[in-house]
Amino acid sequence: MFDERAELIEVYRGTPAVLRALLRGVPDEVLRGGGRGAGEEEWSVVEVVCHLRDAEERSLARIRRIRDEDRPVLAGYDQAELARASRYRDQSVIRALERFARLRVEHVATLEALAPGDWQRCGEHEEAGEITIQQLTAHMAAHDAVHLAQIARRIMQHGASGLMAMPTV
Repeated sequence: MFDERAELIEVYRGTPAVLRALLRGVPDEVLRGGGRGAGEEEWSVVEVVCHLRDAEERSLARIRRIRDEDRPVLAGYDQAELARASRYRDQSVIRALERFARLRVEHVATLEALAPGDWQRCGEHEEAGEITIQQLTAHMAAHDAVHLAQIARRIMQHGASGLMAMPTV
C-alpha cells in the first residue's frame, strides 16, 4: 500500500541533499550564466535556487495558515517580478541554499506533526482555487523535481557537471 504523505515528506527531506549534490563543484560563472532572468526556464542556476528558497518560504507560510485558520485566502505572487526586485542573479547561491535547507527542515517538521485529518484542511488560493495541505504539498514536491531537473539541464549545458558522462540512449 502506498503512503502518499510519507512519500511526500521523504521527497521534501531529500531535496536539499540533491540540490547540494548538483551544485557541488560548479563554478560561479556557470551558476550565474545562461539565463536572462526573463522567465523560469531562462533563469540561471543561482536564480532557480533563490526561487526555490522563496517558494519554500511562501509554501511553509501557506501550510501553517491552512493548518491554523479556517479556509484562509492565500495570495498569489509574481515570481518573475520577485526575482527581478530581489536581484536573484546577484545573490549568494550558498546562502540561498542554506536558507532553503533550514526552511525545508521546518517544513518537514510541520508536516510530520500534522494529524491525519489536517492534511485535508483547505485554503483558497487566489489563482488556483481551493487547495488542501496534501495538494499543496504534492504540488511543491513536483515543483522541486521540475526545478532540480532545470538546474541539472543548465549545468549540463555548460559542461560543468562532475557527473560521469552517460551514454545517449
